[in-house]
Amino acid sequence: MVGDNATRYGVSRRQLLRGGTVAAATGLFAGCSGVESTSGAGAMPEATNVTHDVTTWDRYDSGWKPPTDAPAGSFDIEILAERLEIPWDLAFSPSGELFVTERTGRVVTLDAGEMQTIAEPADIIDAEAIEPGSDDGSWLVPGGEGGLLGIAVHPTYPDPPLVYVYYTAQTDDGRRNRVVAFDTTASDLAEASWPIVDGIPADTYHNGGRIAFGPANYLWIATGDADAPLETTERTRDTGSLAGKTLRVRPDGSAPESNPDIGSDADPRVYTYGHRNPQGISWLPDGTPVITEHGPGGGDEINVLRAGEDYGWPVARNSGDFDPYTETSYRPPVADADSWAPAGSVFYTGDAVPALQNRLLYGGLISQQIIAATITPAEGKAPKPDHETVYDGEGYDGAYHAATTAFFGDELGRVRHVEQGPEGALYAITSNRDGRAGGNFPRDRDDVLVRITPT
Repeated sequence: MVGDNATRYGVSRRQLLRGGTVAAATGLFAGCSGVESTSGAGAMPEATNVTHDVTTWDRYDSGWKPPTDAPAGSFDIEILAERLEIPWDLAFSPSGELFVTERTGRVVTLDAGEMQTIAEPADIIDAEAIEPGSDDGSWLVPGGEGGLLGIAVHPTYPDPPLVYVYYTAQTDDGRRNRVVAFDTTASDLAEASWPIVDGIPADTYHNGGRIAFGPANYLWIATGDADAPLETTERTRDTGSLAGKTLRVRPDGSAPESNPDIGSDADPRVYTYGHRNPQGISWLPDGTPVITEHGPGGGDEINVLRAGEDYGWPVARNSGDFDPYTETSYRPPVADADSWAPAGSVFYTGDAVPALQNRLLYGGLISQQIIAATITPAEGKAPKPDHETVYDGEGYDGAYHAATTAFFGDELGRVRHVEQGPEGALYAITSNRDGRAGGNFPRDRDDVLVRITPT
């Protein structure tokens, strides 16, 4: 475990950044890997040396067979790292190297129980974590829901050696979310980092933030509405705005020609719109994208994405005082709930945890659990009623059946992300130091990175 390495020795990293040479960095990033840059005096390494054929994806299976029984069994939790500062995302390179973001502003690698900082955005907003084991009930720590969020590794890493991050920056015009790529081999990251998508609306709440490379090697980006009080409601369905969207871009940030044509005024990077605060992106084995999305005090959703479609926020929901989907033309969810607070997700195809294979797994924040969703095409067999909840009838996406069952209730606390690693292993991270955890969280060991295995 890396508990000792994760301790801050009584001095916050933000203080160190302000007081040291790192704060003087003029580029997008500060940090050092100790290796000479391969980026060629600021030139971005060739990032588009990828194919966009979904059938070459190593998890592609056009004939996949979803389960129908509810997942069952018992599981063990192995702690791999502790006392992290609100870890938000994790990603594996093709060779198995693990990268983790902490919302307070640090990208780390974890290897053989050792943690190493490799990058810290120089323009990131101030964000802090409460102390491990603290009983501080502050619901909103400095930074709010912003900070260093999603991370993704270039599909052919280490050629080029690019890692991508989504974070909230402080600019002359206020807060903005941006996606930046950096060269992990560079000795000066200020000279070896490049904006991929900039100008994404940001606020204290609803920043979205998940990024991931999909089956055809496009980079997908989930953005929030950045509008908790609903003061700019038109932005989520304004296809020229980047708020409340899923974006699909090439590794260099340009829009693919195959993106949907949704009008002359639309941003060509927009794939779907009308979202509130999506924080999970994954894909069924046939390459179909699925997101998890936070609802308004309820109305959390799982949505199967179709190119160019409107998902209805802030007009439609199957809850509250919103228009029910049955009375609108918006694309409805495959499943929803009042109290998941769904975070990062993965469609798990590994065989290390057979009971959860071929199911969408996602973290629950306020629900403090991991949820397994069984999603089956409508022409197949529907999930059996042994699941905790089965979604059918009006108000749901008629192309799919869905059911959910939860695990690990109050065992880990707020689960921020679930990920599949090399050899099909299953990992999760917690966000118990963000001031919102309930029960006996955060514990002295929080926050943690864990591996989940069958008992």
